[in-house]
Amino acid sequence: MRLINTQTLSLEEYFGDRIPKYAILSHTWKDGEVSFQEWQHDRQCQVRKQGYQKILAACREAKGRSFKYLWVDTNCIDKGSSAELSEAINSMFNWYQRSDLCIVYLDDFHYDQNSDDLANFADSRWFSRGWTLQELLAPRNTDFFDASWTWIGNKWSLLHRLSAATSIKKQYLESPLDIRNASVSTRMSWAAKRQTTREEDMAYCLLGLFDINMPLLYGEGVKAFIRLQEEIIKYSTDHTIFCWSSPPSLRNTPLWDGCLAPMPSAFINGATFITLDSSLSDEVPPDYQMTNSGLRINIPLLHCMGTDKIKIVVLNAIRHQDKTSRVCLLVSRESISRHNILSREPQSQLLTVQDEWVKDSKMVYIRRVRQNHAVFSPASDVSSDS
Repeated sequence: MRLINTQTLSLEEYFGDRIPKYAILSHTWKDGEVSFQEWQHDRQCQVRKQGYQKILAACREAKGRSFKYLWVDTNCIDKGSSAELSEAINSMFNWYQRSDLCIVYLDDFHYDQNSDDLANFADSRWFSRGWTLQELLAPRNTDFFDASWTWIGNKWSLLHRLSAATSIKKQYLESPLDIRNASVSTRMSWAAKRQTTREEDMAYCLLGLFDINMPLLYGEGVKAFIRLQEEIIKYSTDHTIFCWSSPPSLRNTPLWDGCLAPMPSAFINGATFITLDSSLSDEVPPDYQMTNSGLRINIPLLHCMGTDKIKIVVLNAIRHQDKTSRVCLLVSRESISRHNILSREPQSQLLTVQDEWVKDSKMVYIRRVRQNHAVFSPASDVSSDS
């Protein structure tokens, strides 16, 4: 881990348990950021950039709080090295979590101390960026500063406003350790309205939230988010990963016809779903895995009255407000002969069925990518598929 010495402004590198106490900067990138190469070798170039003044101000704040070291993502990572960039992105959540203070700089918010006006606080660009989500959640202690480096408050004094601005419950903002207790769909929902400059970064910025490590493949586009979900499936039995919906305008497009979501925005309502508590059920959470035929899963299956093609997959998940019903997906059989090969219906929304309708489980494969685009009219009645 490369750190800025706040006294000398030189970069020093530390590893493992030799990493000293440090503060860390959270900010949004703009034109004029200082790179690692510029910080090391081009003093004339760096001092002319706005990013240089930002780093100096952050160093002053850290030093004023007795921190000898500060980490900044612009100049502490050699982005010319793909190996170093990959290591940094996979480690970033832990780096923010290990910091003793996170300094959040809101360069587009101006705080009036006299009026204590925070009306536009949540309008800062910082609340809409993908990378700043982990920078909000991971640190134990966070101080917020406005564009002129006026102290606004800390995570605790601003807790209510932070929760309102992000739709994240206070318990997860207060305790980073509690994040792991949030359902997969809930954690995805926190990123549903956020954006990144690179499409792939919408997946990479979520690695730490799910304690996942995976290689970076810039150029893969939305496949990065699919890969992230496949990695989550390897370690989790949380069915809320399937509790997503496609926007009405996109339901017939190929991106939205697989069993996994193409982007976090599909989980806009994800916070309403939780995994079924195994302590309240006699069922053992079914294991499942992604294969070359699709998602192989042993799961309850119902069928719609009046059609043998449309099926209903009953997930091991419920809604917060309706704990007597199970969340379901509409799927269709690929063909009469291949009765256990299913595809998620892109036109459909999530359904619920009463617990008493749920019968024995069946081994099926749900396609990773739909083979064709069947059109259907869902029936209103369902019954058990025995």
